[in-house]
Amino acid sequence: GPPHKEFIRTVIPLENNRAHRTEEIDRKRLIVRRGQAFSLTVHLFHPLQSGHELALVLKQGKQLKRTAGGSGDKWWLHQQSARNELLLTVYSPARAAVGEYRLAVELMSGNRLLERTEFTKMYLLFNPWCKDDAVYFPDERLLEEYIMNENGRIFRGSADYMSGMPWNFGQFEDNVMDICFEILDRFKPARSDPPNYMRQRWDPVYISRAVVAMVNANDDGGVLVGKWQEPYTGGVQPTKWMSSVPILEKWSKSKSGVKYGQCWVFAAVACTVLRCLGIPTRCITNFESAHDTDGNLSIDRVYNIHRENYDHADSIWNFHCWIESYMQREDLPEGYGGWQVLDPTPQERSSGMFRCGPCPLKAIKEGDLNVKFDVPFVFAEVNADIINWEIRPDGQRKQVVGRNISTKSPYSNEREDITHQYKYQEGSAKEREVYNKAGRRISGPDGEEESKPGKVQLEIKHAKPVFGTDFDVIFELENMGDEEVSCKLNMMSEAVTYSSVHLGWCQNSTVNVVIPAHKVHRETVRLLYTKYASVVSEHNIIRVTGVARVSGQEKSILEMVNIPLSKPKLSIKVGFLSMSKMKTSTFISFTNPLPVPLNRGVFTVEGAGLLSTKEFRISGSIAPGQRVSLELSFTPMRAGVREFLVDFDSDRLQDVKGVATLVVRKTSPSYSSKCPVICG
Repeated sequence: GPPHKEFIRTVIPLENNRAHRTEEIDRKRLIVRRGQAFSLTVHLFHPLQSGHELALVLKQGKQLKRTAGGSGDKWWLHQQSARNELLLTVYSPARAAVGEYRLAVELMSGNRLLERTEFTKMYLLFNPWCKDDAVYFPDERLLEEYIMNENGRIFRGSADYMSGMPWNFGQFEDNVMDICFEILDRFKPARSDPPNYMRQRWDPVYISRAVVAMVNANDDGGVLVGKWQEPYTGGVQPTKWMSSVPILEKWSKSKSGVKYGQCWVFAAVACTVLRCLGIPTRCITNFESAHDTDGNLSIDRVYNIHRENYDHADSIWNFHCWIESYMQREDLPEGYGGWQVLDPTPQERSSGMFRCGPCPLKAIKEGDLNVKFDVPFVFAEVNADIINWEIRPDGQRKQVVGRNISTKSPYSNEREDITHQYKYQEGSAKEREVYNKAGRRISGPDGEEESKPGKVQLEIKHAKPVFGTDFDVIFELENMGDEEVSCKLNMMSEAVTYSSVHLGWCQNSTVNVVIPAHKVHRETVRLLYTKYASVVSEHNIIRVTGVARVSGQEKSILEMVNIPLSKPKLSIKVGFLSMSKMKTSTFISFTNPLPVPLNRGVFTVEGAGLLSTKEFRISGSIAPGQRVSLELSFTPMRAGVREFLVDFDSDRLQDVKGVATLVVRKTSPSYSSKCPVICG
């Protein structure tokens, strides 16, 4: 290069990050969104001579770009001068590759380079606020949730008992953006064919597909290792995580998969990465989610009269989480843009890698199975028929798959039901039409249609039980007929994982009953903590099944409910603020609700903009009914509405969560600008 004459110097105004809604990520570095102008100030030590002009040089990886005036899909510059300063406005194309750039300003005389400033780093993100960007989102208010909100709720439990678990996405926490770019750089094609990969770096379809492949560690040294059953030795039990941030940091340090994730952890981490890159994203939970391995769009289960549930490759999960991202689909015919399903949980390969999507919501709803990517797999998750076949006499029961499809409302922490975006009303003519178009099997294996309900009906009822207590389950048999019937009732309870893996039986019993005409007979089974505690998983789900065989009736009646045991609560009190130190203190307490002592107790706390993850171990054991508490003071890092999250784990009780909301205010300029004020 030419001798360094110190003729020009670039200064990057701080307003850029504010205007581009990136100041939460960083105030010092230049972080901008594509398709939106940003400015540079150039200081001139001598006035510009005629024939001299400025140009901008951009480096991304090994590529070098020079810009001049002009417009459209190229980078271009506009300059205004004021005495010894030049204000440069830089326009980036709405289809520019996202990632890290280095930029410098050059002083040219004709084609001769007189001087070039030092290269500064610049980071370019997707821009859902820009009409020409492929991720443009028409309702700007909703971007407060789908891009800017670091606090989430992920719904878990069962279709009848859904609960929202607080999650810290932390997409603007320190280092997270750099880790997101690192994830993109470590994607296999980025290493095997860099030029082709860089050509695709503008495309949200390609990038989102790369992210969901990289969030699981199955093919490519990705972020998370999945494990669906104990033991979780050598790692963290999936229910313990509350935030994507420690997972991403751990991966970045070790460069190997973090142990362990399950579906909502994979979904939450992918949501963090995509929101950080600027692609509008939300976490979705599908209750009663089918996993159809043989592709016949029905889930077949075989039951044996002797109570054990036969092994079957197809399975039905109590819930399954994925994400949706918003983008145009230039690779598809008109009309398939908008929300796209993406699933980072490693279940099936897509083009050779464990990933799923982006798959247009519209294609799922209309049963267009040939639209890419992976529509048949997602369609089955929300639409398969489950048929339970019992080995003679065959008990058949249909169950609705894909219920209460949920996401966090953009206006509150409540649940928003989006089932209607995935499918037409169950049982409507339009729904049948979509199924038949998708080639679904409606009759049983021997070609018979669904049987009509018999004279006896079975219903299983229960209150909402809390883990640690004994509780009752009631089996109600109703005789709708005009004559009395005798009936043999099998009542079974088993512990299952949320992905429906059988872990062990709790209590099973069989009774013979006679039910008079038009009467109801009730059998009550008390499920004991001492019986279920040793078999349930960390998801605390008990599946209760009733099989009734009515004399003289060929088909048995099969009824099943999944009962999630709710967790006790943690108490969090947000304390006072000392103005001198800008510290806040919080007081956390927990009372052991179990009839047994707890050992190896540990509190984990964190919160985006408040404090990074910290663990506090409790020495000794916590007796039944004993309260343990923790007082903690910290200085918040960023202003805004913040969530303080707490998790409590021990040997016999895990996944106890608590959340408190704080409003951290920026103080008036008379104080230092770094000092936020807290209102609990």
